[in-house]
Amino acid sequence: MPPQIESDEHKALRAAVATLGAKYGRDYITRTITEGRHPTELWQEAGKLGYLGVNLPEGYGGGGGGITELSIVLEELGAAGSPLLMLVVSPAICGTVIARFGTEHQKRAWLPGLSDGSLLMAFGITEPDAGSNSHRITTTARRDPDTGDWLLTGRKVFISGVDMADAVLIVGRTEDARTGRLKPCLFIVPTDAEGFHKRPIDMELQAAEKQFELTLDDVRLPADALVGDEDAGLLQLFAGLNPERIMTAAFAIGMGRHALSKAIEYARDRTVWKTPIGAHQAIAHPLAQAHIDLELARLMMQKAAQLYDAGDDVGAGEAANMAKYAAGEACVRAVDQAVHTLGGNGLTREFGLASLITAARVARIAPVSREMILNYVSHQTLGLPKSY
Repeated sequence: MPPQIESDEHKALRAAVATLGAKYGRDYITRTITEGRHPTELWQEAGKLGYLGVNLPEGYGGGGGGITELSIVLEELGAAGSPLLMLVVSPAICGTVIARFGTEHQKRAWLPGLSDGSLLMAFGITEPDAGSNSHRITTTARRDPDTGDWLLTGRKVFISGVDMADAVLIVGRTEDARTGRLKPCLFIVPTDAEGFHKRPIDMELQAAEKQFELTLDDVRLPADALVGDEDAGLLQLFAGLNPERIMTAAFAIGMGRHALSKAIEYARDRTVWKTPIGAHQAIAHPLAQAHIDLELARLMMQKAAQLYDAGDDVGAGEAANMAKYAAGEACVRAVDQAVHTLGGNGLTREFGLASLITAARVARIAPVSREMILNYVSHQTLGLPKSY
């Protein structure tokens, strides 16, 4: 017998999460967006069932699994039309970083709440002048010589779900005492801290999770707000960024599957000249190609997740970038083809596909653009010289 691509346990997890997703569906997410609120009911039920913290350690209330399991959760919710974007941020990035590098106090303070959904943490890395080039981050932390506290100053943009979050895991920089150079570090910043200000960004994108610009004006943090070793910033940072790429792939694959299922249903039922339009190769073949592209992207996502969960950060970095690239491209094509299959109906609110045209672009743009992934593969995998 050939080895299974997915274990029976993973198949059971898919089925269970799909059932939860179907209970809410696209109509629920659309309604929350229209009403200007968050998908709280779905978030809370997913937490109660153990899905939000499936990747976090059992000793701190999690499921003891990994990014493999969490990506299944997000993909299946997305395929049902009810994805939870904050799954990428709270348990995948922040939970992973704290579980791997946090102090015992930080783990006990945050991981149980991140696991059951009672606590939520956002992630802040992007700045107005530091997007793809994270080496240009200017948010800085300095020590108060009298108290040992940290004082954090800077700005962040496009930070998801800050209004929902209890804290933000902020990427800042501290000065190396030996060289005077700035090095990246991670800080847990409560959203109610003095000097912490958020401003919503007016987005054309319709999503339940809002985007914010943050201003940090000498935000005072205790010494233990620093996560992990002050000298291991990049290692700790990429421990969170690889899961982010894998989970973005899961988000895109789920969205693509949802759009494709709508198009397939329509192509089976819509009859023109006494024939279902799905019988015509001009309709059927592009949908088949979209399905193939999504399946191929999922295989790369599964590889990336398994490498990451096995502790192979280098191998996972390459695979996570490629998975995110493949999934983003497959998602955009699937959504576009789904809308085209429905014709004018694809642009109506009734079928709910038009809003996905904008949403699908997110997987191409964030958290890293497809061009930067091609740069990564060019010089890291192929050994070609950098152009920058």
